[in-house]
Amino acid sequence: MSIQTNLETFRSNLTANCQLIAVSKTQPVEAIREAYDAGQRVFGENKVQELVPKYEALPKDIQWHLIGHLQSNKVKYIAPFVHLIHSIDSLKLLEEVNRQAIKVSRTINCLLQLHIATEETKFGFSEEEVTEMLASDAFGKLTNIRITGLMGMASFTQNEEQIRQEFRSLKIFFEKLKAASQPPSVTMKELSMGMSSDYKIAMEEGSTMIRVGTAIFGHRNYPA
Repeated sequence: MSIQTNLETFRSNLTANCQLIAVSKTQPVEAIREAYDAGQRVFGENKVQELVPKYEALPKDIQWHLIGHLQSNKVKYIAPFVHLIHSIDSLKLLEEVNRQAIKVSRTINCLLQLHIATEETKFGFSEEEVTEMLASDAFGKLTNIRITGLMGMASFTQNEEQIRQEFRSLKIFFEKLKAASQPPSVTMKELSMGMSSDYKIAMEEGSTMIRVGTAIFGHRNYPA
């Protein structure tokens, strides 16, 4: 199956108001261009050191999403162009994004990553931490970031009911935040959940962004 065929299949299966993020990590520029030529304009990368050269090499109407864990000292490299950061997992990181956004005269869109999985290795806020942060004075001082929603990664398990419950809990919290009074820089619009293995469940549970790589590009060639 070609990249174009895979993309067409995904687009035909997307629920209303759900966007496909083509995860291009470890994929060569040629594969991304093939997806671009097939009409895909939104791509997700896990690592800054991969994202920057791809941004430089590919057409500038691509929306680049940073979906992997982001270190504070790497923010400055993507601040001039990144469309959306999915993986904000601390106030400290958000403050650095704000600092770098000011330097390049931009307002950077961000999602708050919630820890919804059972694995301890996953990054993210708890619900309580998000509520406290959004109400804090420190958050209120951030002038150049915009929180547009939440992101979550379900447990890596064959138990579909567990995956569904994790996505559902994130959706419930998303709706709770949406209904509550929030600072002007917070608008709950996007719910980024679902990957190649669980995107169908995620869409059923209300995802507005699915992050799919393998099912579009095939298995990746990881560097040794």
